[in-house]
Amino acid sequence: MRRAAVTILGSLSLALSIPSAAAGQAPAPPPAPGAMSIKMENVHRAGHDDVALRGDRVRVRGTVTPFVPGQTIVVRLYRGRAKVAAKAVTVQPVPGGPNGAFVVTLRPPAGRLTVRASHRGTPAQATMAARARRLVVTPAHAAPGARGPVVRLLQSRLARLRYVVSRSGSFDASTARAVVAYRKVRGMSRVAVASRRVLHGLLAGRGSFRPRHPEHGKHVEVDLSRQVMALMRGRRVERIYGVSSGKASTPTVLGRFHVYSKTIGTNERGMVDTSYFIGGYAIHGYVSVPTFPASHGCVRVPIPNARSIYNWLRLGDRVDVYR
Repeated sequence: MRRAAVTILGSLSLALSIPSAAAGQAPAPPPAPGAMSIKMENVHRAGHDDVALRGDRVRVRGTVTPFVPGQTIVVRLYRGRAKVAAKAVTVQPVPGGPNGAFVVTLRPPAGRLTVRASHRGTPAQATMAARARRLVVTPAHAAPGARGPVVRLLQSRLARLRYVVSRSGSFDASTARAVVAYRKVRGMSRVAVASRRVLHGLLAGRGSFRPRHPEHGKHVEVDLSRQVMALMRGRRVERIYGVSSGKASTPTVLGRFHVYSKTIGTNERGMVDTSYFIGGYAIHGYVSVPTFPASHGCVRVPIPNARSIYNWLRLGDRVDVYR
């Protein structure tokens, strides 16, 4: 009887000890909270839009805080509510810090897109998402009549290089003249079309006017070989225009001259807002300014630009004409 009592008490003691041991185990740690941010590369600002050219690659670069090994981020592109692309990437540690980083390269389709990046929660790290970014992917060309982000981008980059262009957001006559002038400077065909090559060149900052005579201070440089003219202050280019100089039978005189006479308005020869620099040779507006030499020796400029050029020039300003 005594032995039976001891056995019962021992079993009871063992049963009571089992919950106590379980209660002493440490609970699993909660997943680490985190924060994520993204930015886009190989995109260009036009007004309020981040713009990329169709066919170009866009990089989405992100940061995750903190870094937890083995975590995956998914970057998605949406057009409206429709998902048009998705790509997963593993987060990598950032040397010397607690953060992680990732980068995804995409070739987005045309349209107004939303870029999102998110992490689906795991036992090691909680769910998180970056603030969405907007992206406009435009055609990689523009021609007269075009409108929208690609034209705003074109106009802003032409203006940055000091080509005289409107900022209307429409491929108007001013934009066409500036594109032709840019193509002249680059040695390209003289047509009013902003091709992929033109747009990429502008986005890379190529096509600036290189002065030959910065030592002349405030002056005009007329490059007959490229049929362009630049208004200069030392090395600083203020404005670039396309021009039409003298044809082969009546060539424009070469050399270094000064403005010696100015006549505002339109004269009997149809010359508009004229600045003479030697004899009868002058810089003036004219109704016809083709992309090639066509004048009787003067430097023709488009009539819409003639008055501002006339106002910029002063008597005594130097005019350098060269090939």
